[in-house]
Amino acid sequence: MKECNLYKPYKNIVMCTACPNNCIISDGKTGLCGVRKNINGKLFLLVNEFPVAMHVDPIEKKPLYKFMPNTKTFSFGTIGCNLRCAFCQNYDISQERSILGQKYTAEKIVGLALQNGCKSISYTYNEPTIFIEFVKEVATLAKKAGLKNIMVTNGYFTKEALNFIAPDIDAMNIDLKSFSDDFYVKQSGAKLKHVLDSIKRVHKKKIHIEITTLIIPRENDSKEELESIAKFIASVDKNIPWHISRFYPMYKMKDRKHTDIKSLEKAYNIGKKYLEHVYLGNI
Repeated sequence: MKECNLYKPYKNIVMCTACPNNCIISDGKTGLCGVRKNINGKLFLLVNEFPVAMHVDPIEKKPLYKFMPNTKTFSFGTIGCNLRCAFCQNYDISQERSILGQKYTAEKIVGLALQNGCKSISYTYNEPTIFIEFVKEVATLAKKAGLKNIMVTNGYFTKEALNFIAPDIDAMNIDLKSFSDDFYVKQSGAKLKHVLDSIKRVHKKKIHIEITTLIIPRENDSKEELESIAKFIASVDKNIPWHISRFYPMYKMKDRKHTDIKSLEKAYNIGKKYLEHVYLGNI
């Protein structure tokens, strides 16, 4: 275990400050993510050095299309998440609550990335914010070794978390799941405002950013909502790439049909009215 950097102690109770959930955690308990635990008044990261998934990927799979194209990235993630998305495509690890994985130090991960000819390391598969102290440790070593660092994130992190990690992060792909706060509350247990604030802050720090929206039938595929998403991205920077991704029935939405190609094309055409770079994915 590793003591967390992002928390505030109050006697035997702590408040985690990594994400906007700001979990108040009593002794012996974990926050919503399941991997940050109060032990005797200090917050510890249970998944430190315990990745549960590791792969060598093309960077385009993250997806990043305008950052180091045609290179390989070393991807890894742990268990847990700070959201509860009913449509999660990686729910088998993001919603897992048993601490799983094998021990890999930061040095070993960086070494594996170099051995496999990767130009970057991606913190992905689950939400990297919840293991941000381990991300920081790996990213600092990776940077010294000449590797770039990438976060694939839901954008649900605090200003403090971004300031903590930003010096070592070169690029992010951020999920913008919807432009409806009702959707975020109902389907993810989150608030839209925090994600929008994160996107603006990341861009202001000049970290390369691309945005992904999973198009779910009858949930976030209306013309009005898609237009709102595209307009918002353009208001930050019309050159930010927007990845429109196809939904497949997963987790608690197995009763839904996969996204129709015409719906994706509609989103693409709307996006191109406002943005320079729009891509269809997962098809």
